[in-house]
Amino acid sequence: MHIIESGNVAAATGVKLSRVQVIAAYPITPQTPLTEKLSEFVESEQLTAQYIPVESEHSAMAVCIAASTAGTRAFTATSANGLLYMNEQLHWAVGARLPIVTCVVNRGIGAPWTVWNDQQDSMAQRDVGWIQLYASDHQQIIDSVIKAFRLAQTVSIPVMVCYDGYLLSHTYMPFDLPEQSEVDAFLPPFVPKHFLDPENPGNFNTVTLPDVRPGVDGTMRPGYIEIRHNLHQDLRAALDSYAEIDREFEQRFGRGGSPFVEQYRCDDARFVAVAVGSLSYQLRDVIDTMREDGIAIGVMGVQMYRPFPDQAVASALAGKECVIVFEKALSYGNQGPLYSDIKSTLYRMDDRPIIHNYILGLGGREIKTQQLLDALTESCARPAAIEDTPRWIGLKLQEEHHG
Repeated sequence: MHIIESGNVAAATGVKLSRVQVIAAYPITPQTPLTEKLSEFVESEQLTAQYIPVESEHSAMAVCIAASTAGTRAFTATSANGLLYMNEQLHWAVGARLPIVTCVVNRGIGAPWTVWNDQQDSMAQRDVGWIQLYASDHQQIIDSVIKAFRLAQTVSIPVMVCYDGYLLSHTYMPFDLPEQSEVDAFLPPFVPKHFLDPENPGNFNTVTLPDVRPGVDGTMRPGYIEIRHNLHQDLRAALDSYAEIDREFEQRFGRGGSPFVEQYRCDDARFVAVAVGSLSYQLRDVIDTMREDGIAIGVMGVQMYRPFPDQAVASALAGKECVIVFEKALSYGNQGPLYSDIKSTLYRMDDRPIIHNYILGLGGREIKTQQLLDALTESCARPAAIEDTPRWIGLKLQEEHHG
């Protein structure tokens, strides 16, 4: 069945179909309508779950940690400074290997305050150890939420599903609504290996010494560095797990097939534009225009950002002449985070392309199609002449503000 609704409703519907058991809710623009919709589902008994309003985002993640540790499927959502306020608990959730799913409705970070979209919030949390998925439209939002719960409980690592504030969260688009029976067949009930049980008491996440040590049963247990090594290895293995989950999802629902990167007109392309989220779809119109002018160019959207799908990226970009990375985030004092990761991936390739970096859309600055066309035209015309430093699109010169 197809419906036309907002991106936030698409996310909430995915959570409902996933039969989440505990929802922690704290409002923040532009995420608020998502948890409001979930409260309607609970109140109308369309979803059997505990809906827990809390006093902060820090508490929201704490509720999810407690609920997941007790063996239930838990969910929350946030944006911008709310995600940053969760930071301590994000580290705890992944260190405890809890399969929590969180939607991050991307918004710029204060100070100064902004309620508009960029991706600095989730990109700033890329190194906490959570899996990060990015959606480009409403169908990908609902599908990614369902797949995220399956992935989280398969690898025991929490997952963020990220999508653009307002551009997706509040706009209305058609999307397919999966049948509950089909989702139930795809997403089995959450059965934790270890959870708080009064009948079988135990300690969780106690102080860990630097070295390995014997456990209560006398067997040697990992120290802190071994625990971190195991998390890293399991994150890398999650790439294969997600590929298999996506294959099964495609077989069952007829959608998917591009778990890591989504390519558009890239097969014969000499040049490839790269972006995350809805911007990758906006770029398709630009690429079509350039194709009409005889320029062999395509666009690639990155759908899984952590763990970084280096092999998929390298395979997609091998042999290209130039890769042009557009991003709505910045690693301050360095360059765009996606740009850095792609450069690292391409470093050892003999046929690696030239790579350019454009920063744009921060704090909701309008991204005009003509600006994208101008940037791509310049990059394609003289790829070797552009320096390895971020170039800014839509930036107003300082003298304009002080003239």
